[in-house]
Amino acid sequence: MTALLRYQTALLLRSQRWLPPFLLYAVFLAVGVQGGQPVLDSLGYAAAALLPVAAWLVRICVTGEPPAARGVVAAAVGPGRAHLAALLVALTAAATLGTVATVVVTLISDPRTADYQAEVPRLPAGAAGLVAALVCALLGTAVGALTTWPVLRTTGRAIPAMLLAALLSVVLTGSPAQAAVSGLVTGSRSGTVPVSALPLVAAALFAAAAIALACVLCSRRSP
Repeated sequence: MTALLRYQTALLLRSQRWLPPFLLYAVFLAVGVQGGQPVLDSLGYAAAALLPVAAWLVRICVTGEPPAARGVVAAAVGPGRAHLAALLVALTAAATLGTVATVVVTLISDPRTADYQAEVPRLPAGAAGLVAALVCALLGTAVGALTTWPVLRTTGRAIPAMLLAALLSVVLTGSPAQAAVSGLVTGSRSGTVPVSALPLVAAALFAAAAIALACVLCSRRSP
């Protein structure tokens, strides 16, 4: 599996197809996060913006190989394992991006509540923001896994489904991402840093189920 992960990572980096989602995320942050804004609000925005980027990275990793190369790798190690490696690389890239963004946003933001009347401890705020970013990275990976090959096999259906699912994952009540982001926003108003691990656990379980389903289908369906 280590060799597969290195192979998929090299494919992602050499293709430079990671640049558009990374630049899009940078633009989101540049527009929505300014120095001196309340830290929890800014962290919530940064986490929410990561979710569609994570789904996009999944699509890039899954479709990055030519069909012939994908067939060779699948024949050598099994289609399920090859697909799993692509999904794990996408998740790692999204989590790394979210971690870097969380550190930057935590450092440049004002450690105060939304009304600037109370202090918010910077380190716990950053930890809560990191949890929210990981939740969104996991859920974005799940969205990507369920809206690309082999689950959805045509681009005309996959891309609209991915965009809609990413949007609903952020705004729909009961979604782990919505719970994590709204917890940060609510904490910014009350001055209390959210500490619940439930959204992270729920997102991890959902992502694991989505990845498992995609890998099983990949083993049964030809490209």
